[in-house]
Amino acid sequence: MPDALKTYVRIVDGFNRRVGRIVMYGIFLLMGILLYSSISKLAFLPANWTLEMAQFVMAAYFLLGGAYSLQLDSHVRMDLLYGKWSPKTKAMVDVVTIMMLFVYLFFMLYGGVSSTAYALKFGETSYSAWSPYMAPIKIIMVIGIFLTFLQATSILIKDVAVAIGRPIA
Repeated sequence: MPDALKTYVRIVDGFNRRVGRIVMYGIFLLMGILLYSSISKLAFLPANWTLEMAQFVMAAYFLLGGAYSLQLDSHVRMDLLYGKWSPKTKAMVDVVTIMMLFVYLFFMLYGGVSSTAYALKFGETSYSAWSPYMAPIKIIMVIGIFLTFLQATSILIKDVAVAIGRPIA
């Protein structure tokens, strides 16, 4: 494989690993928000921002962590035949299936960018009583989808390398 592709794989894998390791601690932020929500409902007037903020944190958590999860191969997989195949056969099948992921990510990214542009242009807010601006979470959404696209490209390069008999370490 060309050195440029190896460098791409190394940089993307390293970046997504760091982002994923940082974002995984977001679960504690989510737990704190939900704990505050529970206590505020029992002790005093409930805060109207907690449910929506918890949803935003959860969306950021799984969208920014998606690339890291893809890198670790920890997504759910139907493994009736796949586990018995050789690494080369797995790589060839993965090359085909990752193309479907690219199509999905393309449409997600297209929709995310247009939705983010709308939110920025018109100052879109939520319809809740709290009414937060939607642009920040939509920007995070686009970043997460883009990082997943970069990681899928890295995986494609690694799968092609395995399929041709020259795996990237």
